[in-house]
Amino acid sequence: MLFLLSGCQNAEGQADTTELKLAHNQTLDHPVHLSLVEFGRLVEEKSEGNIQVKIFPNGQLGSEREVIELTQTGAIDVTKVSASALEGFASDYSVFSLPYVFKDYETFKKVMNNQKVTDNLYYQTEDMGFIGLTYYNAGTRNLYTKNREVRDVTDMKGLKVRVQPSQTSVQMIESLGGIPTAMAYGEVYTALQSGVIDAAENNETALVGNNHGEVAKYYMYTGHQIVPDMVIMNANTLHNLTAKQQDIIHEAAEKSTLYHEDVWAKSIAEQTKIAKDEMDVKFIEVDKDPFIQAVQPLHKRYSSNEETKDIYRLVQEAILGE
Repeated sequence: MLFLLSGCQNAEGQADTTELKLAHNQTLDHPVHLSLVEFGRLVEEKSEGNIQVKIFPNGQLGSEREVIELTQTGAIDVTKVSASALEGFASDYSVFSLPYVFKDYETFKKVMNNQKVTDNLYYQTEDMGFIGLTYYNAGTRNLYTKNREVRDVTDMKGLKVRVQPSQTSVQMIESLGGIPTAMAYGEVYTALQSGVIDAAENNETALVGNNHGEVAKYYMYTGHQIVPDMVIMNANTLHNLTAKQQDIIHEAAEKSTLYHEDVWAKSIAEQTKIAKDEMDVKFIEVDKDPFIQAVQPLHKRYSSNEETKDIYRLVQEAILGE
């Protein structure tokens, strides 16, 4: 538990502060935690101590779904969750699970800096009790396997791959010829080790931070998904602040995203080097074109589905600069 607090008193000497409870599921040394600490520091500094942030890391207050629900009720004020965890609350968030919707990270940033897209995402859950404040880079998701190189989409045939509990992710692996297996992230190491699964997909930090590089020796740069972390806030908590305080929250969130870009890039570089040098993981570049072609039926379904066609159109317009 980390307290980002400093005493603040009003003219009568009484405490006159608003405390925000913030929860996330990462460790104290993870880039997400460091960025949320920066968010809290900026909020306290800009509000002259009138708003203070108390952080609960390491999943202390529950799973991602649980902290989303707690944020809905106001038991938690702010939380960080994966965009994939928000799919069950707003279907538009499933756009991030759609494989190869973004050509690369620069394309992704272009979309996330488009106000039409972010207003649509951030505020569509307001009636549910929370809104989005900002996003954090959670890396590009790539495939890694226990003992099998994957250089072409044909190598995916029959491969048992762990996926997040996202229907879009399940359909992605099926489209590529693999066998999707949805399971909790904490079970991946043992499942790879025992052969329950042949592969998983995530960014490079999984290899070192969760020791998956001990049992998975091939990491393929498939670049199939860019699923961000989202920082969300209870709507009533935000609206009950003054207009100036709300501006402080939004500005601190935006600046923490820029801060996060740097700490994330450093972390990826460090952990990739450790995986190569100390864990003997082989990193492999692949031709993405066959993978992209294999998932086009998913794009067609997504772009015509009544629930998802509008966000798909907004994303494509943002990519084209329209």
